[in-house]
Amino acid sequence: METKKLGITDLLITRVGFGAWAIGGAGWSFGWGVQDDNKSIGAIHHALDSGINWIDTAAVYGLGHSEEIVAKALSGISKRPYVFTKCALPWNDKNEIIGSLKAESVKRECEASLRRLKTDVIDLYQIHWPDPETELEEGWSAMSDLQKEGKVRFIGVSNFNVEQIKRAEKIAPVSSLQPPYSMLRPKIEKEILPYCLKQNIGVISYSPMLSGMLTGGMTKERAENLPPDDWRSGKPEFTEPKLSKNLALVEKLREIGRRHNLTPAVVAIAWVLNNEAVTGAIAGARSIEQVNGFISAGDFRLSEQEYIEINEYISKNI
Repeated sequence: METKKLGITDLLITRVGFGAWAIGGAGWSFGWGVQDDNKSIGAIHHALDSGINWIDTAAVYGLGHSEEIVAKALSGISKRPYVFTKCALPWNDKNEIIGSLKAESVKRECEASLRRLKTDVIDLYQIHWPDPETELEEGWSAMSDLQKEGKVRFIGVSNFNVEQIKRAEKIAPVSSLQPPYSMLRPKIEKEILPYCLKQNIGVISYSPMLSGMLTGGMTKERAENLPPDDWRSGKPEFTEPKLSKNLALVEKLREIGRRHNLTPAVVAIAWVLNNEAVTGAIAGARSIEQVNGFISAGDFRLSEQEYIEINEYISKNI
């Protein structure tokens, strides 16, 4: 599978990485419902066997459960993939998530992630959200300390805007940015992606398939019957009036995919990877079947005409 250097790091990452958000399961505010851990582990193994060389998770996913499942999946594997995780969303004894960028909190979270992941060093450690923003400099300084101590190899940010990135850069270089990016959420194209390209900040986009909407597996009936413990339940992109428009877009992606015997998911990811500022895209999966649905995106590229065709459809219909 094709690889690309992640910003200023020495990490050569595949264009598609395994996203471990959903495998965190239920029991927290942004859960995806109850998951089968054995299927999750099988999905990770299949992704690695198919050529993917990095996994992105976070401490908050399942309140530590995602990191634990990643560790179980990697136990005994000789060729370990890069493992990326995030901090700044700790939870209290009532499992209530609280944003914190206090130095003590960031360092405590790092130690906890190292234990859960059963590793001595994290390849890429990221601030999940710049919240509270008043603590941004303190949090980023703590991240820099962790890098100097050798507990993390590289440090990055997630969900930062350009001004916030600039504030961090005054303290220590920003290796990467993890923003939401898809054909239905192109906002970062205006300022954030050009800035990252200029500064050689690697970009690993999350939700390129808009949390399952653009995979080809979502239907009106399924969207309307998402369980209450699935965070997508009732969200605007999964309810009317947006739902029907989004599903119509999926049919357009399916049409393009048929030309290459590929799924709408692959087309959706290829659209994201078409932007030169994007290093890689995170594709979440909870089963081998879901991995099979997007794995070809690691090497597939849209033609210029197909890219224009999608954009014209979106401008007229979405």
